[in-house]
Amino acid sequence: MAGRFAPRPRTAPRGPSTPETAPALPAASRIPTVVATPPVPAAQTAPAPPSAGGLDRRWTPPDGGPYDLGLVLGPLRRGPGDPTFLAATDGSVWRASRTPAGPATLRAAHRGGAVEAQAWGPGAEWLLDRLPDLLGESDDPGSFTPRHRAVLAAHRNRPGLRLCRTGLVLESLIPSVLEQKVTTVEAYRAWRLLVRKYGDPAPGPAATHLHVMPDPHTWAMIPSWEWHKAGVDAKRSSTILRAARVARRLEEAAAMEPEQAAARLQLITGIGPWTAAEVIQRTNGAPDAVTVGDLHLPGIVGHALAGNRDADDEEMLELLAPYAGHRHRAVRLILLSGHIPARRAPRMPLRNFAGM
Repeated sequence: MAGRFAPRPRTAPRGPSTPETAPALPAASRIPTVVATPPVPAAQTAPAPPSAGGLDRRWTPPDGGPYDLGLVLGPLRRGPGDPTFLAATDGSVWRASRTPAGPATLRAAHRGGAVEAQAWGPGAEWLLDRLPDLLGESDDPGSFTPRHRAVLAAHRNRPGLRLCRTGLVLESLIPSVLEQKVTTVEAYRAWRLLVRKYGDPAPGPAATHLHVMPDPHTWAMIPSWEWHKAGVDAKRSSTILRAARVARRLEEAAAMEPEQAAARLQLITGIGPWTAAEVIQRTNGAPDAVTVGDLHLPGIVGHALAGNRDADDEEMLELLAPYAGHRHRAVRLILLSGHIPARRAPRMPLRNFAGM
């Protein structure tokens, strides 16, 4: 599965092209107390073989058609060395999650037309109960019709694509906030450092390979200098702190319709349309949640569909209009198609926040 999840990583800013802020809201309406798909590097060595003591479940794709586990779960990986995600050389995918029932580790592997999964930890049953949604059972790719040559080619070449649904908001929200207005390399490094330092070893045989991200209380208690050492500025760390304080209310968004979920997230200052879309694509499996405000995406879509690498958000949305209901799926296929415009500017230098 190495290299199949997404195009090469960008080193220009990943996040929204303008700072995200929420409009002022009446007190009664506020929560109380308050690109493209990430790239996947070469597969890593698998942890020890699954041991006794875990729970098991087998899932078969409902239509019996092609299925690509790597494409489905790829968007959940946040760069090389993501401490919560491992794509192993044996074809299995490992994830460490913090569920409402507690930490858990999930191993999934596509074997003989079905996906075999094992889970460990207090949240194992929670993960396996929601395994079909995670693997794309609630997605409906059959109602999608390609209307451009690039999309049609990617649709034919990647027939196993389905959209996952994690049901876990904070685990997608925090790394998305870290990606605001910085390079992907900087964002991935911050996520890696913070999760390894403040998270917990993953339950089960992956304990030496993976970490479960910190709980909301721990996120809220990280000192300012540790954010600085991880290369996270005050604006992004403050947004994460505000989200951690109302984590329970934000997690409710996973059960909402995508529009209502996005509105719930944007009640938090510092979370705008870009971040909300990046989250609900993963947590709610929203096939129409197209990301707006991205520095690169309009040019990629414009280049692939109309030969215009200088397209803006308005033109991107016009080009995606024929895919209403499936605009996010169309964008994922465009990213997988390889129709990416050539770089016109030098790579941005990486900043050393810790040395400032």
